[in-house]
Amino acid sequence: MMSTEPGDFSPLTIAAYAAQALSTDQRSDQASLTFPLLGLFGETGSLLSEVKKKHRDRASYIGYAEAVVEELGDVLWYLTVVAARGDLSLETIMASAASGGADAGQTPRTLASLQPAIMRRSSEPTAAFEHTLLKLAGDVGLLVAHHEAGHLAEPTVLADRLVTITRTLIQAANEAGVTLEAAAVKNLAKILDRWPRERIYPKPLDADAEPEERFPRDFHVEIFERQVGDRTYVFQRCNSINIGDRLTDNAMRADDYRFHDVFHFAYVAVLSWSPVIRALFRLKRKSAPKIDEAQDGARAILIEEGITTWIFGQAVDLDLFADMKPGDLPFDLLKHVRQFVTGYEADQCPLWLWEEAILQGYAAFRFLREHRRGQLHIDMNNRRLSVEALS
Repeated sequence: MMSTEPGDFSPLTIAAYAAQALSTDQRSDQASLTFPLLGLFGETGSLLSEVKKKHRDRASYIGYAEAVVEELGDVLWYLTVVAARGDLSLETIMASAASGGADAGQTPRTLASLQPAIMRRSSEPTAAFEHTLLKLAGDVGLLVAHHEAGHLAEPTVLADRLVTITRTLIQAANEAGVTLEAAAVKNLAKILDRWPRERIYPKPLDADAEPEERFPRDFHVEIFERQVGDRTYVFQRCNSINIGDRLTDNAMRADDYRFHDVFHFAYVAVLSWSPVIRALFRLKRKSAPKIDEAQDGARAILIEEGITTWIFGQAVDLDLFADMKPGDLPFDLLKHVRQFVTGYEADQCPLWLWEEAILQGYAAFRFLREHRRGQLHIDMNNRRLSVEALS
């Protein structure tokens, strides 16, 4: 798609995009059209929704242009999967759509070749764009109706419907001033951020910090309940020294949030990030004043606590993520987490790594909730948080 050499750019071909997109199809039911058709229908609706939000909140909605690019990329991905499951070539579909059905020839087409070389980008939804999106929704709806009626078993019917949808999609991109290549590149980056082909762990965020200001790479923390007067508190101890404040749930209804520091330790183990634990262990990076202020300061601590509380609210409704494995956490949850940490060093962490931290933290939390005490093992070298019984 793009060379690593400066100035040596190779346009993204349709075939290359299709190959990369299909490699990220996580579903096991790859013979069925139902899932990608639902996705295509849903993402087309999301695209319409972005236009509606821009009309409703014209002055305050500032993410419109970026959202259109993202939603077009999602539509393109599902279109690719529908074509593949129908044993159709995306390159042939797009060539037919661009040429009005004429013979597309054998030369591999790039996504850029489907659109004008120069387009005027619009920051506002135009009447033409709105009309084209409604047509796109109708085209996709007709495809779904044909599927329900059993008509898509005939390959030519599916091909004709996909060519029509693709032609309308290209027109919509043109009217929005968005290149399908940019939408495709962003789409692939988003998917691989969540479902990578290979999980390569980035270096610790404090790898370049002074040795005495780095998190310890391997340590243990004891967490246990103790009765004090007529109240029960959670205490934490590391190297036989009590750390932090004694904790309660701080809630009207008991929910065991008193054990929530386990989530911060999971962030340390997996993400190499936690302003909360840095403050607790007095590991703020004082030798780098800007980092100390921006990344380890009070605002960063509040951001982390906010993320942790928000995730907990989602987890309560999902059985504290019990029986979930990597790849199962809701994509929207992880996207919201990324939005929380935008501008902080933790936004360098890929979404799949955030998922690992969250799942490991909640596995330990469920253990503590059941046993009321345990010993955490924070192993940054292997990106693992584990918990075992504490006598």
